[in-house]
Amino acid sequence: MFLSVRLHLSNYVSFSIFFLMLLFSCNKSSQLEKEIEAIPIKIEVERFDQEFMNITAETLPLYKKSYPFLFPSYIPDSVLLARTKDPIQKLIQKSVDSVFGDFTDEELELKTLFKHIKYYNPSLKTPRIITVFSDVDYRNKVIITDSIVLIGIDNYLGADHEFYHSFYKYIRKNLKKDQIVMDLSDAYADRFLNQPRRQTFLEELIYQGKKLVLKDLWVPTAEDALKIGYTLDELQWTQDNEFYIWQYFVENELLFSTDNKLVGRFIAQAPFSRFNLELDSESPGAIGRYIGWQIVRSYMKNNPTSLIELLQMEAQTIFNKAKYKPKK
Repeated sequence: MFLSVRLHLSNYVSFSIFFLMLLFSCNKSSQLEKEIEAIPIKIEVERFDQEFMNITAETLPLYKKSYPFLFPSYIPDSVLLARTKDPIQKLIQKSVDSVFGDFTDEELELKTLFKHIKYYNPSLKTPRIITVFSDVDYRNKVIITDSIVLIGIDNYLGADHEFYHSFYKYIRKNLKKDQIVMDLSDAYADRFLNQPRRQTFLEELIYQGKKLVLKDLWVPTAEDALKIGYTLDELQWTQDNEFYIWQYFVENELLFSTDNKLVGRFIAQAPFSRFNLELDSESPGAIGRYIGWQIVRSYMKNNPTSLIELLQMEAQTIFNKAKYKPKK
């Protein structure tokens, strides 16, 4: 009887400690989000996609003055004006307006994103955010500079939209409105990390992991599947097979390989990852990004480090201290 009571009391104490730790973590997170929310940022998305279709010969000079970077000098005015009457452009406009007639929710999400980025990088200057038609150029859905963000809004109409029927499924799945913030996060992460050359596969894994950890910070309420661009089933498959994926990388001595083909096999967006096994078709593409993410997450869990230190830290150091051991 005494043993039973003692075990019950022990379990109660353990649960209480866990609950208090969880409560402290939640309170700390809540306080952080309050600080971020208080950051003053003004975001007004300029719907150039809508404005362009209403341009006339009389108003064109005004638009050229306001958006000089969108009107290359080598394109004659006659071509620009003809484009506003083009049936295909009108069809794109109709489709975009049916999905993004009201951009209020997206504008709020963008505002929240830039508040988070600015919290971790106070020097960030709030850019002009402009939506444009890109003729469905899914390879360049967003373009960012120090002062301007261009969003090819016709790339976010929904995975099943008729414009995308000729695209591969792995491309279509992320042509939806909730990927706008994710694509911008990815583009800003590339600029912040500024590491164009990665020589080993491990360096590529850690680089991709750092980018996804930035998404953890910048878009903390988003689901992991959304951050990495997976369906829920793809994420579940990757989580279920994480041990075996890692085992494959280690046993085949891929971590310190300089073979550029590994990027295409495990990092680039693709229908599936290429282990050269029968199960390849079951796997999602870019599975190395997920592994790199978990390594960097493990490092952060085991090593108190500032964000700047983490972003500047060499891949080998992160890997050595991460204590990354996926469970079987």
